[in-house]
Amino acid sequence: MPKHSKKKRQGTALSGYRIVWIFVLFDLPTTSPEERRDYTVFRKKLLADGFTMMQYSVYVRHCPSEENADVHVKRTKAILPPEGEVRVLQITDKQFGRMQIFLGKIRKEPEKAGEQLTLF
Repeated sequence: MPKHSKKKRQGTALSGYRIVWIFVLFDLPTTSPEERRDYTVFRKKLLADGFTMMQYSVYVRHCPSEENADVHVKRTKAILPPEGEVRVLQITDKQFGRMQIFLGKIRKEPEKAGEQLTLF
């Protein structure tokens, strides 16, 4: 097998340093009916884009690459509600795997990375 073929195949392999998790953290007002509607629309659009709720107002999405993550960050930016605060954080799969979760005094293991099939 030629050397360049082996290098190319290694570069496309999924890596814990290449896989990205996107966190969308938000604090939106819900005092008026319009604000509650904006909150609901924003949340539903996040879910439609593949995000899942990790905690209240914290949504997370697994992406196979930074390039793919950029697409979802742009989509999130496009659906921002008129009021409130939205933050987007990106971390690698390796960093995500080091997350520690505590419920009261009981330690809980972090969620396993989602199984995704990438077709090229």
